[in-house]
Amino acid sequence: MSTVQQQKKFDTLWILNLFGTAVGAGILFLPITAGLGGMWPLIIITLLVGPMIYLAHRGLARFVLASAHPGSDITEVAEEFFGRKVGIAITLLYFLAIYPILLIYGVSLTNTVESFIVHQLDLTAPPRIILSGICVGAYVLIILIGEKTVLSFNEKLTYPLCAILLGLSLYLVPHWNLAAFKYFPDTKGMLATLWAALPVVIFAFNHSPAISTFAVAQRKQYGDEAESHAARSLRATAGILVSFVMFFVFSCVLSLTPEDLLQAEAQNISILSYLANHFDNPIIAYFGPFIAFLAISTSFFGHYLGAREGLNGLVLKARPNLPAHSSRRERGIALFFFVTLWITATANPSVLNLIEDLSGPVIAMILFIMPMIAVARVPAMRCYKGSVSNIFVTVLGCITITSLVLGLLGF
Repeated sequence: MSTVQQQKKFDTLWILNLFGTAVGAGILFLPITAGLGGMWPLIIITLLVGPMIYLAHRGLARFVLASAHPGSDITEVAEEFFGRKVGIAITLLYFLAIYPILLIYGVSLTNTVESFIVHQLDLTAPPRIILSGICVGAYVLIILIGEKTVLSFNEKLTYPLCAILLGLSLYLVPHWNLAAFKYFPDTKGMLATLWAALPVVIFAFNHSPAISTFAVAQRKQYGDEAESHAARSLRATAGILVSFVMFFVFSCVLSLTPEDLLQAEAQNISILSYLANHFDNPIIAYFGPFIAFLAISTSFFGHYLGAREGLNGLVLKARPNLPAHSSRRERGIALFFFVTLWITATANPSVLNLIEDLSGPVIAMILFIMPMIAVARVPAMRCYKGSVSNIFVTVLGCITITSLVLGLLGF
C-alpha cells in the first residue's frame, strides 16, 4: 500500500471514528427542541451547525496540538498552558461536561422502558423508584462485570445504528407535511427557538471526547502538518454529521406537528418513543423504542467510562500519592454513579432542561470558550489570532453559556 493510500485510510478511519463518537442518543432529542418553532428556525440552525461544529472542534484540536508535550490530553494541556490551579478547575469542568450526560441517559433509559411497557406491551409499569433502580443498576453492573465486552459491543453497534436511523428517516418521508413551511414565526419566537436549540445542537453534535486521541494520532502521523490534516478530517466529519443528523431531524419534524413535539417534551421521552406511540404502525411501534434503547445504551456505556476516568483523575489530582488505578476506588465510583443516577432517574427531571441549562453550556465552555481564551493568552496559539472564525465561535459559545448563567441566577 502506497503512502498516499495509507494516509487516505488513516483519515477515513478517523472521520468514521469521530462520526461514531458524535452519533448517539443526543440526536433523539434534537428534533423536539429544534422543531418547536417550525421549519424556518430549523433551516437557520442547519446553516449554522456545520461551521459551528467544525470550527469549535478544530479550535479544540489546535489547543491539544499546540502542546509542547506530544501525547498530552486536554486536561494536561490545560494545566501546561494555564497552570496547576486552572488545570484542576478545567479537569473538574471536563468531568462536569460528561457527568450530566450520564444523568440524562439514566432518565431517558427509564422513560424509554416505561413508555414501552405502557404503550407497546399495554401493561402497568412498576413503581418508578423500582424501575429506575433496575435500569440503572443493570447498566452499571454490566460495565463492572464486562467492560471489554461493552467496548466491543459499542464499536460494533455504532454503524448499524446509524444505518437503522437513516432507514427510519427514509421511512418517514411519505408522512412529511410540507405545510409546515408556510408558518413563519415572529422575530421573538425565532430567536427564542434558536437560543433554546443551541445547547441541544452542541450536545447532539459533540465529539470532543475523541479530540485528544485524534490530535495525538494526527501529530504522530503527520508531524508538523498535523493541524492542516486534522482540519480537513474535522471538516469532512462535520459535513457528514450535518447531512445525516439534520436529515433525521427534518424527517421527524415534517412527520409531526408542533403540538406533537410539545407532547413529546411534556412526556420527557425521546422522539423515537413518541413516534412509536404516535403512529399506528407495528414497525415503528416496536422498532422505534428498540432503536432508542440501543442509542441510549451505546451512549450510556461510552460516557460512563469517560465520567469514571474523569472522576478518577480528579481524585488523583487532589491526592497525587494514590495509585493510578484501584479496584476499591473503582467500586466506590460505581456506587456513586449508581446512587446519583438512581435518584435522578426516579425524580424524572426534564431531559431537555438538563441539556439546555447544564450539559450543553458546560460542553460549550470546554469546546468553544477554552480554546479561544488560549488563542488570546497562550504564546503557542497566538498564530491563530485575528480570524473572524474566532469571533463566530466565541459569540455562539457565550450565547450557549447564558442558559447556565441565567439558571444559576434564578431566571
